[in-house]
Amino acid sequence: MRDQIVLQRRESKQIEVGDVTVGGDAPIAVQSMTNTLTTDIDATVAQVQRLEQAGADIVRISVPDPESAAAMPEILKQTNVPIIADIHFSYKMALLALDAGVHGLRLNPGNIGTRDRVERVVKAAAERQVSIRIGVNAGSLEKELNEKYGEPCADAMVESALNHIRILEDMNFNDIKISLKASNIPMTVAAYRKLAKLVDYPLHLGITESGSRFGGTVKSSIGLGLLLADGIGDTIRVSLAAEPEEEVKVGFEILKALGLRHRGVNLIACPSCARQKFNVIEIVTELEERLAHIQENVDVAVIGCVVNGPGEAKEVDVGITGGYPVHMMYQDGEKAEKVRTANMIDRLVEDVERRAAIIREQAEGNS
Repeated sequence: MRDQIVLQRRESKQIEVGDVTVGGDAPIAVQSMTNTLTTDIDATVAQVQRLEQAGADIVRISVPDPESAAAMPEILKQTNVPIIADIHFSYKMALLALDAGVHGLRLNPGNIGTRDRVERVVKAAAERQVSIRIGVNAGSLEKELNEKYGEPCADAMVESALNHIRILEDMNFNDIKISLKASNIPMTVAAYRKLAKLVDYPLHLGITESGSRFGGTVKSSIGLGLLLADGIGDTIRVSLAAEPEEEVKVGFEILKALGLRHRGVNLIACPSCARQKFNVIEIVTELEERLAHIQENVDVAVIGCVVNGPGEAKEVDVGITGGYPVHMMYQDGEKAEKVRTANMIDRLVEDVERRAAIIREQAEGNS
């Protein structure tokens, strides 16, 4: 119900990753990467399926050796989300991944061998209409660039990206997206901002090696938030030392906070204080768990007192404001009913599930 300020997206080309469009006015795609051994087909498939259930639009899988490449056809057969093969140094792994039917490649053209090897990969990708992400990382810049600039920096990252782009453009290949990742937030943001003015290819955002679930979430939210607020970014990955599904959840929360994607419950809650008439922290924690299955966009406000509660509740789909001895529930900004603490969570879940079902039915009716 809240009016959203629409952020102006940077204009970029569109490419396809399987059935997902990246760039232009397409929704910003959320990605993650498996951390299982690719050769363990069952474990990898199970993780990809969990990522898909969490909402991942695209999943990346490492293909470091022939055994991993040999596993890809079966993995692809058992999964539905577009799969990108992560390739380093070996053009042969890129060719094997393409033969397996992957939907995208992540590689650096400059580190997979001589020009004829790059041409073989590019030709095979073009024939299969498979896009390529040029992945520049501050920790693995070319030796000559580190020598030129003295240390990893934004200018070195941009120059590396432009060099790799030129290789593909010289081969008339333009189904490209680019990433410029570092663990240093100011460096990453500066690099993306500079490159965004120089090329119109879609950009994949990320703060690499950002840390734990808590620390990495904070760092990624700051770095990606700065860029997304500038209109920069067409697909994102939140890199966490945590289960990959957590990356997807955080990615969607970042996009929801900026009004760029709307998936699942948007939970608005007060930080709690002595005025609260119910335990806000406990209620919100349980609500998050019980509403995790909701995919439809529903705004929910949980406010512990009547200072800000009525105002917040009037701006959301479902809300509750703490009172004594009963609390006031709101639906569509209007007072709906009074409930006691013991029944509050069940009533909130019922209302959200009912509303989600209506949204789902309407979407199915329009499809």
